Amino acid sequence: MKNELAGDLVLAATKSQYDACCKRILANKIILAWILKYVTDEFADMSVDEIKKCIGPDVQISEVSVLPGRTNMQEQEKIIGEAQEDAVPGEGELSYDIRFSVYYGEQKHRIKLIINVEAQKEFNPGYAIVTRGIFYGSRMISAQKGTEFTGRDYDNIRKVYSIWICMNAPDYIGNAISEYSMYKKDRIPGIPDEKKAYDKLTVVMVCLNAKADKGNRLTRMLGVLLSPQMKVADKITQLENEYEIPMENDMGKEMNEMCNLSDYVEELGIQKGIEQGIEQGKEQLLTSLIEKKLSKGMSVREIADDLEESEEKVREIIDAARTDVKDKE
Repeated sequence: MKNELAGDLVLAATKSQYDACCKRILANKIILAWILKYVTDEFADMSVDEIKKCIGPDVQISEVSVLPGRTNMQEQEKIIGEAQEDAVPGEGELSYDIRFSVYYGEQKHRIKLIINVEAQKEFNPGYAIVTRGIFYGSRMISAQKGTEFTGRDYDNIRKVYSIWICMNAPDYIGNAISEYSMYKKDRIPGIPDEKKAYDKLTVVMVCLNAKADKGNRLTRMLGVLLSPQMKVADKITQLENEYEIPMENDMGKEMNEMCNLSDYVEELGIQKGIEQGIEQGKEQLLTSLIEKKLSKGMSVREIADDLEESEEKVREIIDAARTDVKDKE
């Protein structure tokens, strides 16, 4: 019998990059533990199994609003599955993909962190992702008043991480991980450096590119986990054997049938078709312009200069057009 993560992979199949499926997969504690090990200082020296035990029971998926005045309205012990997101006129839906608490340190001196993990399908959504991460992190801090600390007890502010898993990163970036955090800079030395007093917010970007060679075990594992092309059985086998993520891979006939969820692959095909259509449209327009200028007696060089194209490109289009006319005759 498969475990919960294996079940999520089967249900997601090639739709794993769609929001709901991706959130469910990433919200498994074993996956969250992997992420924490490779992107946080606090858990870098711990094993994945040890980190998993540190994650609290409050793993919430699309349940907590980012917006002021709404964050603390829906606190629950445990959230299972996806929930409704808050829709705000003019702002759209805005809630944390995944939010949870994690604890580290000695039992008597356990320190609580609040973690947000976001799945981002577009690397360039029209704004800098790190800027949105800063906003999310700031909201996780301000929302602690009345829950984690009261009055002027600001020393009890919990450190927050906003971690962004950026799929489909461009080739020039490839697989990469960057951290953005606060640090102390002395204009005039003298003030003691008490890092725990200001080390309260960190944004991490984890970029994934299936074609990139560079990376580490986290980027490679996430590349397998979130691949829209890899078959689910291959994913499960690779995650078990190479990354020691326990799963049963005896899917059975019914489970294999559920793998035929190919919306995301279809989306990739549509996008590719749109891009090809745009290129074809540009080529047709260029051909039409060249034909008009030829009919006016312009030379190849004049046409090339006028259209800011190479003479070789213009001759290529003219030859192709003439060949097409002959074929039709």
